[in-house]
Amino acid sequence: MAAKKSIFTKPESELREIGMSFPETTEDFPWGHRALKVKGKAFVFMSLEEDVLSLSVKLPDSADFALMQSFAAPTGYGLGKSGWVTASFSGKDKVPVDLLASWLRESYVAVAPKKIGDAFRQSLKAAKAGPVAARATKPKARKPMAKKPKAKAAKAKTGKSGS
Repeated sequence: MAAKKSIFTKPESELREIGMSFPETTEDFPWGHRALKVKGKAFVFMSLEEDVLSLSVKLPDSADFALMQSFAAPTGYGLGKSGWVTASFSGKDKVPVDLLASWLRESYVAVAPKKIGDAFRQSLKAAKAGPVAARATKPKARKPMAKKPKAKAAKAKTGKSGS
């Protein structure tokens, strides 16, 4: 008999794929749970066990908002005091993948070394602005200079003038 597939397999997979797309992200399995790391520092811990999906992220900017959500709570082991939030889903809960993806991005920037985090933040701003804004900020192409007529160019080479 085949094992029953969790209803949270797809959202977990989507969130993993999003996190793994961030620069210099690696995957590790401490304590048997998935952890996505940047430069060896975890920015998300994910777990899918017995139809319960949970993930913990560091949210220095939006922790207060996150904790207002019914599915979120401060992360245990004292991590909640440092802005870590755990989101848990079970039963027929709908997983807000877009919201959690934004939390992954915030956590990544919070944990990544400054240079990597700043570059990532800038790439997000550029992507948000879209191609129209990117075109608007590009300098205009310079027109090629008009070529001198050949007669004038020849006189300029020899140093002779017309008189």
